[in-house]
Amino acid sequence: MSDNKTDAKPAPFGTVFGPHLPVARFDGNTWSAAEVVPTESLTFGVATHSLHYGSECFEGMKAHRQEDGSIRDFRADVNIQRLRKSAEALCLPVPSTELLEEMVTMAIEANVAAVPDPPGSLYLRPNILGTDLNIGAASRPSKSAVLYVLTSPVGAYLPPHMLRVKVDSDTPRTTPQFGRVKCGSNYAMALGVIQKAAAEFNADQVLFAPGGYIEETGAANFMLLEEGHIITAPLSDSFLHGVTRDSLLQLARSLDWKVEERPVNVSELQQWCARPNAEAALAGTAAILGGVGTIIIGGEDHLVGAGETGPATKTLRNMLTEIQVGKREFSFQ
Repeated sequence: MSDNKTDAKPAPFGTVFGPHLPVARFDGNTWSAAEVVPTESLTFGVATHSLHYGSECFEGMKAHRQEDGSIRDFRADVNIQRLRKSAEALCLPVPSTELLEEMVTMAIEANVAAVPDPPGSLYLRPNILGTDLNIGAASRPSKSAVLYVLTSPVGAYLPPHMLRVKVDSDTPRTTPQFGRVKCGSNYAMALGVIQKAAAEFNADQVLFAPGGYIEETGAANFMLLEEGHIITAPLSDSFLHGVTRDSLLQLARSLDWKVEERPVNVSELQQWCARPNAEAALAGTAAILGGVGTIIIGGEDHLVGAGETGPATKTLRNMLTEIQVGKREFSFQ
């Protein structure tokens, strides 16, 4: 799709929304055809199942304005399959791949004027909500559902400074069997821990390390880097299988970097921080790849290398953003 002119400006992440969104509904048997409606017209009853029993899941992806003015989503096919798996895990009706692909395209086309120029982008948030009006259905899945794709013109997600991240070895980010499901309850479970770390240590995020082994932060995957080398925790059901994480690992392999997906304990993390060329970063759709300058372990600050965004982080972040806006070609597997 193409639109060579835009007056759109990126806003604080997630605070401004596109004027239209596509909607489809499941009546217990089939999904309706998708239709585009004004964003503000979508309403829900106070007894809606998802509001009471957490029968909801969502995705996060972006569409980017290309150098020629066209607009292209980034790896939406992978996000779509992850959303379908999340819906299945939560006993929600699972939309077809074709319906989701159609609605992502509809969302972009309906809000094309809201797509900012790079480095801004259009964030896309497909949502599936259980909509049965029944507060007595705590032990039953919702038979009906609504699917919609919300859009938001966005700029930078992370603060401009190097991040301070506190390690928490006592609390899991979420329940292990639902760690890879993208749903609101997983984020809500981390909020209290993150707020406490912010108040006590001026931390921007918390790196959850249940059992002493690092997994992910409250809103992004975590990586250790140095030039030619990247380490991250192996995928499991305990944390989200990030599309950005996968993209960055594929880029690193294309550069013939040493890529390790293996367990990393807190002791090794502390030793890594002391390396002169050490880097650490948060990876996610919103964050892209944000540099971590300080790791807080046992209440003590540990500077990560020089405490600055290093060359490995810059290389991967620049490569990924260039691919997203059409300046560089790359075929992801």
